[in-house]
Amino acid sequence: MVELLAGESKNTEYKQEVPSNSTGYMKTVVAFSNGLGGKIVFGIEDKTLKVVGVNRDNLFKKMDAITNAISHCCEPKIIPDITLHSIEDKTVIVVEIIAGKQRPYFLKSQGIVKGTYIRVSGTTRLIEDFMLKELILDGQNRYYDSEPCDDLTVTKEDIADLCMHLRENALKNAMTDAEKSNVKVVTENVLLSWGIFIEKEGELFPTNAYALLSGRSSMAPAIQCAIFKGTDRSFFVDRREFKGAIQDQMEAVYQYVLEKINLGARIQGIYRQDIYELPIDAVRELIANAVAHRNYLDPGSIQVALYDDRLEITSPGMLLSGVSIQKMKEGYSRIRNRAIASAFSYMKIIEKWGSGIPRVIRACKEYGLPEPDLIDFDGDFRVNVYRSHLNRGTNGTNHDTNGTNHGANGTNHGIIYNTNATNSEQHLMDILRENPKVTQKKIQGKTGLSLRTVKRVMSELQKNDRIMRRGTSRSGEWVVTK
Repeated sequence: MVELLAGESKNTEYKQEVPSNSTGYMKTVVAFSNGLGGKIVFGIEDKTLKVVGVNRDNLFKKMDAITNAISHCCEPKIIPDITLHSIEDKTVIVVEIIAGKQRPYFLKSQGIVKGTYIRVSGTTRLIEDFMLKELILDGQNRYYDSEPCDDLTVTKEDIADLCMHLRENALKNAMTDAEKSNVKVVTENVLLSWGIFIEKEGELFPTNAYALLSGRSSMAPAIQCAIFKGTDRSFFVDRREFKGAIQDQMEAVYQYVLEKINLGARIQGIYRQDIYELPIDAVRELIANAVAHRNYLDPGSIQVALYDDRLEITSPGMLLSGVSIQKMKEGYSRIRNRAIASAFSYMKIIEKWGSGIPRVIRACKEYGLPEPDLIDFDGDFRVNVYRSHLNRGTNGTNHDTNGTNHGANGTNHGIIYNTNATNSEQHLMDILRENPKVTQKKIQGKTGLSLRTVKRVMSELQKNDRIMRRGTSRSGEWVVTK
């Protein structure tokens, strides 16, 4: 019975007695049904966890009253599992509510708009409009991104442009020549099968997914990025917003994070191996998941924040029915945006369904970093990836007195971080030292940065007299001056 006394939480609530007016706890009943389920325990004080028990003289009458109240007050019908438990020689009533499949559940007397409740951080709250819309779609097994976007019209040229853009991204993200050769051409029928378009009377109409993937959507807020000094949001160091097509936003945010985290090098003999302080494949995976699986009905923005001790990625949208943090760690997932997920899979942004979180946890472990925190709170989902303790207080430079990062468990021993230039600048200067005739296209391949970013960083290096060009643009070479 220890779990019954663990305290109120997202799926547990206590009542000292069974009240004559059931409206209060009926809100919690529908909230549990709209979420992951839960228990209401009658006979325990909620603040002190003192077991007071339920009067045994009319025990079964109270159980019948609870069953009848749930049956009469809730819509669709909710069937509770009501049991008796003995704790400290006192009897308590446990009402267990399973997660419902016909969401949204609401109080009949208040109607669907004013009577739908959800469970947030151990409290029962009236649902917000955008959450209610998603619950309605989820209960009907529909996807918001596959719903028609009525305020957009498209031409054949628009469709062709999107097909070409998706294929260009797929080719860019392919790791090998064999993968590139397997990238198929995207056609109207492919977009139709994914749900990016729907067909009516032989004519194609765009869905919300088209609006988001083409960058023509007013529904997708910009992704907000920020660098903070310290471990809270008291002091900004830098902030940036990225707009446009969601796949372009995702790539821009990823490159931004790479520029801001520490880049080191492990020297083994005469060979140099560049190593970021965080596993960059895991970082990319988390950003991609935030974009692909967020609730686009929610007006909030995805937020990516870098602190001295962690990278924090917050995505709007509570966990879908049947999904829990424990299940996610075990590789379980539900698709929130089917059409977007199909497009991201084609573009090789997301590769294997359900394996993202386990891969991220494994990558952090291999880096000697703590296991990331997965947090479901206030209708949002957040992941914290923790940086090595030697990086805390730096945000871009490493102040270890020996210039060496030993890692949380010694896995990064021998990694040297530069302290006088940004990560991207130092990486580019190292490449230019090794090969003064290298092209910007080859630098892009070596760094993982976009070509646009490479050009911008090299321009900054020239302005700051860190590099100079000797000779012509075709036959000349780069000289690192500092």
